[in-house]
Amino acid sequence: MINIRVYQEADLENILALLRLNTPRYFAPHEEADLVNYLNHEMEYYYLVEQDQQVRGCGGINLAEDGRTAKLSWDIIHPQYQGRGLGRALMQFRIQRIRELEGIKTISVRTSQLVYPFYEKFGLETREIVKNYWGEGLDLYRLDGSIDLFLAPK
Repeated sequence: MINIRVYQEADLENILALLRLNTPRYFAPHEEADLVNYLNHEMEYYYLVEQDQQVRGCGGINLAEDGRTAKLSWDIIHPQYQGRGLGRALMQFRIQRIRELEGIKTISVRTSQLVYPFYEKFGLETREIVKNYWGEGLDLYRLDGSIDLFLAPK
């Protein structure tokens, strides 16, 4: 059974452990400091995915200054649990939360060449690619799409 709940400060070490398990494959080593800063100062909505009472993943939502865009942020899934539906469950949960926010028209995410196909399954389209943005061999893929696309997940 999957449980999704709101992040609490006491969860920080579990989140950092997930990040470390995904470094350097999905994240550059220097990004740990960025994640800590995000959780302490920039986070608006952040959620944990639990299975068997263990944290298996996490991801957030931040709102852009335009008041119309929801940005998916810091998605991390435990490597041994990738491909088992946890990311999909978290994505669908956040899409529902985003629908509850007034005025949101667009969903956006910045990710890498390793993960962008996951977001394409939900209708997001690649808008920008920047080579080695996150670190050597980790390119930035910026995707976005209309919230209307999410009425029926693919």
